[in-house]
Amino acid sequence: MKFDLKLKEILGLFAQATTVGSCNIKNLLGVSSLAEAIPGDVSFLGNPKYKHEVSGCKASLVLVPIDFDRDPQANQIFIKLNDPSHGLAIICKFIENLMYPATAAGVHPTAFVEDTAKVSPSASIGPFCYVGKEASVGEGTQISSHCHIGVATSVGKHCKIHPGVKVLTRCEIGNHVILNAGVVIGSEGYGFEQVKGENIKTPHLGVVIVEDSVEIGANTCIDRARFDKSLIGCGTKIDNLVQVGHNVKIGKDCLIVAQVGIAGSVRMEDQVIVGGQAGFAGHLTIGKGARIAGQAGITKDVEPGTFLKGNPALPVQLAHRLSILQRKLPDLFNRFAQMEAKK
Repeated sequence: MKFDLKLKEILGLFAQATTVGSCNIKNLLGVSSLAEAIPGDVSFLGNPKYKHEVSGCKASLVLVPIDFDRDPQANQIFIKLNDPSHGLAIICKFIENLMYPATAAGVHPTAFVEDTAKVSPSASIGPFCYVGKEASVGEGTQISSHCHIGVATSVGKHCKIHPGVKVLTRCEIGNHVILNAGVVIGSEGYGFEQVKGENIKTPHLGVVIVEDSVEIGANTCIDRARFDKSLIGCGTKIDNLVQVGHNVKIGKDCLIVAQVGIAGSVRMEDQVIVGGQAGFAGHLTIGKGARIAGQAGITKDVEPGTFLKGNPALPVQLAHRLSILQRKLPDLFNRFAQMEAKK
């Protein structure tokens, strides 16, 4: 990544941190890894595994842990932080604001806003968008091109809605929410009754509520409830290509990685972490702080704080033990065969 950043401005982001060394470069040009950085770059030591690479790093500015005990090279500055990875996130946010400045407030001429909709004067509605009857869009919210905001749907303050997002009828989006490209909120849940050999559709009449500071990744779908509501709790972050079924309630500050599937009426408590491609059967309760490994199959309720792995999921230590024993099975069967041959 190549940019044009003033060194003074970047140092200003960490005014309270300890800096070591000096640099005669006034402008920084990019962000790179320790091994690939060149003069003018910013780099960071986020994982102790790469500590040995710092001594050969050519970056002009390196974020290091506060207890890092080596000196910078000539024409190099170290910024000492409790969490260099978080420090890099601060720099990246600063760069993002430069690269993607807020769009001008107002409604693009190609957008269509119904007469009964309420759009804050400080909000931005991009090209080819639709804002439905009795919908509302809060102050400072940016809605990119080709988005749909459904009838009686509310979008809060300072949200960022990326291109192609569809928020359907009567949904509620909180403040400071980020919906990435292609997200669908409020699509009808998957529900059918089998009657005389036919699959009869059950209409889903509920809503989706997305609370404050949630981020939802590209092409993720969150189904409306059959009745009542589907809920995404405050501060939860959901990755790309996740399917959240009808009447699911996800707690606060959860992390859900790509390609997870959550069947209807699952209740996920606060601070749950779910690895990629895990699957959940319907009507389960996942306890607070539980951790679910990637590709796990969850078919039963999960106790708070549990770490599960495998399909069907087991406590992680037991799953590891069984995996080791499984690899020994061919040798075990060979030994049995040899014993049988000697009889």
